[in-house]
Amino acid sequence: MEYKNLKVEIDSAVGKITIDRPKALNALNSETLSELSLAFSDFENSGQVRVCIITGGGEKAFVAGADISELKTFDMAGAKTFAENGHELFAMIENSPIVTIAAVNGFALGGGCELAMACDIRIASEKAKFGQPEVGLGIIPGFGGTQRLPRLVGKGRAKELIFTGRIIEAEEAMRIGLADAICPPDKIGEAAETLAGSIVGKGPQAIAFAKSAINTGLDLDLANGNRYEINTFAALFGTADKDEGLGAFLEKRKPDFKGE
Repeated sequence: MEYKNLKVEIDSAVGKITIDRPKALNALNSETLSELSLAFSDFENSGQVRVCIITGGGEKAFVAGADISELKTFDMAGAKTFAENGHELFAMIENSPIVTIAAVNGFALGGGCELAMACDIRIASEKAKFGQPEVGLGIIPGFGGTQRLPRLVGKGRAKELIFTGRIIEAEEAMRIGLADAICPPDKIGEAAETLAGSIVGKGPQAIAFAKSAINTGLDLDLANGNRYEINTFAALFGTADKDEGLGAFLEKRKPDFKGE
């Protein structure tokens, strides 16, 4: 499929989505949200993609936020629909069995920060900047920022960042848990691809089940989270991949996982 606002690639089991609106600093408008949803759904339906890298086109921005010119046109109903579409997309990314890596190559503000937070892992360029500056526009984060940010950095720190709209450097993002790794700007693509490669060789069902256990367990108390883990652990013992993985270890060879 041809996309107006994205570049989409698949290399073996790794998919890559580049949000490509550099003149608008890759801002998210309704059309771009729709294209992202279609592209990611295609990755899921392909049965091929195990890891997806999401990044921004150009050198300045990952995603600099929602498209302000479009936001200005919304009434309450339009704003609600826009927010619902963003939440639906980000929930799909967050809950997908595909592992998602945000390669944050520049500004990740507003909806861009929220997109990065919906991904499983965030690698930041040394030049990356993160923030939820919406209150300066008289609005609040609308794509999950008030929910995911406190879960990542703690309630008090999230309130400070959202209430002030303060934009932070990659180093601070790393220190507070908003970024998981930092690398030089010219190495971010390589770093994301290396990380993706280290994941795709592992058991695909094990990775998907581990992601589900982590995400689900965070919304449960410890006892019920542990019970969920027990049941998930046991379920993998009914798979061919378990036999292959354990057998390969005992036979001192590389496993050949089929996702079965």
